[in-house]
Amino acid sequence: MIHFEHVTKIFDGRSVIDDLSLHIERGKITVIIGTSGSGKSTVLKMANRLLEHDHGRILFAGQEIRNFKPEDIRRRMGYVIQSTGLFPHWTVAQNIGTVPQLLRWSQAKINARVDELLAILSLNPDEYRLRFPHELSGGQQQRVGVARAMAADPEILLMDEPFGALDPITRASLQTELKRIHRLFGKTILLITHDIDEALMLADHLVLLDDGRIVQQGDPLSILMRPANDKVIEFIGRNDIGIKYLSLELVKNHVKQGVAVNDVKIAEQATLKEALSEFVAQGVSTMTVVDQMQRRIGVVHFNDLLHGMKGFGASQVKGDGA
Repeated sequence: MIHFEHVTKIFDGRSVIDDLSLHIERGKITVIIGTSGSGKSTVLKMANRLLEHDHGRILFAGQEIRNFKPEDIRRRMGYVIQSTGLFPHWTVAQNIGTVPQLLRWSQAKINARVDELLAILSLNPDEYRLRFPHELSGGQQQRVGVARAMAADPEILLMDEPFGALDPITRASLQTELKRIHRLFGKTILLITHDIDEALMLADHLVLLDDGRIVQQGDPLSILMRPANDKVIEFIGRNDIGIKYLSLELVKNHVKQGVAVNDVKIAEQATLKEALSEFVAQGVSTMTVVDQMQRRIGVVHFNDLLHGMKGFGASQVKGDGA
């Protein structure tokens, strides 16, 4: 979808992005994480030509992005920022319809798209269509920002710290909402964050950026299992890597045949962290695992979870400094 090939960006004589090669895969959520000043937002802005790269090539749909007019490429990429950027004197419907209006959609088509997106994002169209941004909560404004970015059905969503200004509960809700939308539509998403927990939860492909260079990239579980060096371990959090692992690994991967000696059930799509919490809360050593139809598929054992964590710890020792 988007290829960065040996891309460099220079500000005031200093390379803020240094020989970056990265592939943003179609239909996946790619998350770039790094500290302030690592260059992550610069990568995002180069993708839609808000900033021009100085060296290397950036390909979009197989073509060098400089072959596109900036306005054309931006209409093919939805853009969501932390502050939402909603027009304060426009209604929710007008804000969402911004790009379709520029593309000269009929008003009936725009209205239908606005109502569709509001419903998808859990905002009742009849209740919210005519409201103004100041009449919405922060989470509702961010939902409208996402709807506006999706309005013209762009090929890719670019999201720059989209949930960073929200309270933890609203932030968690919108992270879940984004995962749900991704499952529904399979959109290609490039998201920037400084929050490792958010990155691990959302990413199909995770990229750790430091001082304009990629330190490590891969799926979140492989990075947790095999951190490239001490810098990656410190960034993830040396003291709670195990908890982060539990948050990613699913119960369905630890199901065994057998029958639990109690009536406690857990979904196969639950994480091991959720399973651990349930084991402790219920005071049991086994639980029945069920599928989406609540059909029994086996059991999960508390001791297996502990043994798995021991194996995870061993892999950390082997991977340290690799």
